[in-house]
Amino acid sequence: MKLVKSLLLGSAAGLIAVGGAQAADLPVKAKAVEYVKICSLYGAGFYYIPGTDTCIKLGGYLRAEVALGTNSDFTLNQNVSTQGANGARNRLTNYYTARAREDLNIDTRTATEYGVVRTFFDGVFSWTTGNYVGTGSATGTTAYSGALATATTPGATTTSLFGSGGGSVNGTDGNTSAGSLGVYYAFIQFAGFTMGKAVSQFDAPWTNYPGNNFDGLVGGSGTVTGINQFSYTADFGQGITAAISLEDPTSYMQAGNLNMTGATASSVLGASYGSNAIGGSRSPNIVGQVRVDQAWGLFQASVAAKDNHVAYYGATEPTGHPDDKWGWAVQLALSIKNIPTGAGDVINIQGVYTDGATRYNFQNLAGSTYVMFGGSSTAYQSLGYASAPDTVFITGSSQETVKTWGFRGAYTHNWDPYWNTAIYGAYAQAQFGTLAKTTLCGAGGAGGGVIGAGFAGVTSCNPDFAIAQAGIITRWTPVKNLTFSADLAWTHLDQKYAGTVTPAALVPVPAKPVATYELKDQNSVVLLLRAQRNW
Repeated sequence: MKLVKSLLLGSAAGLIAVGGAQAADLPVKAKAVEYVKICSLYGAGFYYIPGTDTCIKLGGYLRAEVALGTNSDFTLNQNVSTQGANGARNRLTNYYTARAREDLNIDTRTATEYGVVRTFFDGVFSWTTGNYVGTGSATGTTAYSGALATATTPGATTTSLFGSGGGSVNGTDGNTSAGSLGVYYAFIQFAGFTMGKAVSQFDAPWTNYPGNNFDGLVGGSGTVTGINQFSYTADFGQGITAAISLEDPTSYMQAGNLNMTGATASSVLGASYGSNAIGGSRSPNIVGQVRVDQAWGLFQASVAAKDNHVAYYGATEPTGHPDDKWGWAVQLALSIKNIPTGAGDVINIQGVYTDGATRYNFQNLAGSTYVMFGGSSTAYQSLGYASAPDTVFITGSSQETVKTWGFRGAYTHNWDPYWNTAIYGAYAQAQFGTLAKTTLCGAGGAGGGVIGAGFAGVTSCNPDFAIAQAGIITRWTPVKNLTFSADLAWTHLDQKYAGTVTPAALVPVPAKPVATYELKDQNSVVLLLRAQRNW
């Protein structure tokens, strides 16, 4: 019996031990999985960040494009075919520029008792064709965008490869596999306030694009890559809003404050009417805007004030300085939707006037300096040049503002759900005052001045000028969010000089010889081919 009892107890103990081990191996009840949930509060594409009440949306595009007839890309530098090596139109510059780009934007929103708190970031990663600038084999140097390399043998040609912009823009590995990084927008919106880098409150909603891909239209403001600001927008309902904004002018809104005392006949031919004497930023630009945005379309009125603060007349403080001069700008914009020509067709137009605030018309990506060469039947070649700063002065004088006006617009027609075409155009004119014209051309433009004294062949002297532009773009969207486009843009420089010049040298322009040049209007044509996939 004792033996049986011992066996039974031992078996029971073994079963208990086994049962305990099995129980210990059973999984502990897991917490509920927090699946990503759709957030329908702010439109399609938003999701709740797990564990929070914040909604997030990721977006962007991938773009491949080539611009023909320019050595600068549309989305990098809009002085296409108008300056430096490309304006020279000789063998020492690229005839096309290619780019591949990825854009990433992150939009977050959280509902609070004060309203929605929003953050928005938009960054771009780009690779762009190197901007070739040659100097001819006799000098022994050629380069892509960066510093010129020195040849080791007389008459040899050494080539350095760099990517978009300067030598270090695309990284530090020789730039053959790197790229450029840009931040377009980075801002917070809360209780009506916008703080950070965003589109200027002065701009029309379409910024530089009334119907086009071409960045370089004159005739209005366009901070397409954002401008630092502190703004407040009041919403009165029914699509009526008003905004007041303090915006940083240093990156995009400075067209220049020129001391014309240093101008020479040779520098003027490079559209350099003096030394840029910007003294630093002392005040943000003050911007106001009123907008009505309804089903029929949109109307917007914008105003801006800009402080022109310059340095000293000379190299040291005792030389004195002119007082600050406030410039200003006003712009009207109109969009008409649902027009009878077809579903989704739209007309966008805007007009602007500036006085001492040139960048609100000749916007940053269009630029306001032109040096272009062309053919001539009476001289070696023809030359057109022009420049529009914010203000000018000479030693001992006050600042004189440069006045400009312009407009831009487009009509977009949808042929069907897959094809659309837009016809667009722009025009801007710059007008100088008495001080500038007397300094450059003599009293009443009758001779003398920097230009008249330097070039006897000049028969008409006037720094005023105009830019006219026209273009057509056709887009094909075979599937949703994939678009192919061709954008053809023409730019005309209407300059007011006439006669001939024989400069001792054309320093800013490579390979141009000492010869006689006819002063003449100039034209430029650029074609942009693009494929873009939005996501």
